[in-house]
Amino acid sequence: MNTPRPPDDLLAVLARLDAPQLLGDLFVDLLTPAEVEAVSERWAIVKALAEGHTQRAVRDAVGCSVTTVTRGARQLRYGTGGFAAAFDTLRDLGLPAPGDSERAGEAGR
Repeated sequence: MNTPRPPDDLLAVLARLDAPQLLGDLFVDLLTPAEVEAVSERWAIVKALAEGHTQRAVRDAVGCSVTTVTRGARQLRYGTGGFAAAFDTLRDLGLPAPGDSERAGEAGR
């Protein structure tokens, strides 16, 4: 089964918009409020899972179904690598990324 992908021209625009405010404005214009919420929820889920939190702890913290958390866990493990690239980008931007607190602890040993 082919996984649906966003149109190439939209991806090109997203890649070129370098201001978070502009990206946020585009997301708000492009997506419904429920879709923006869903994207935000999924981002919180994968970050928490990548930090090592259990699926049940993530479900309780985010307030979503365990099915949603399980999907996030599956994408982290078997997905295309997009989340790893996103987490690396957070680091490149000097923003906290999942696992950074563990790395800092290891560096201090």
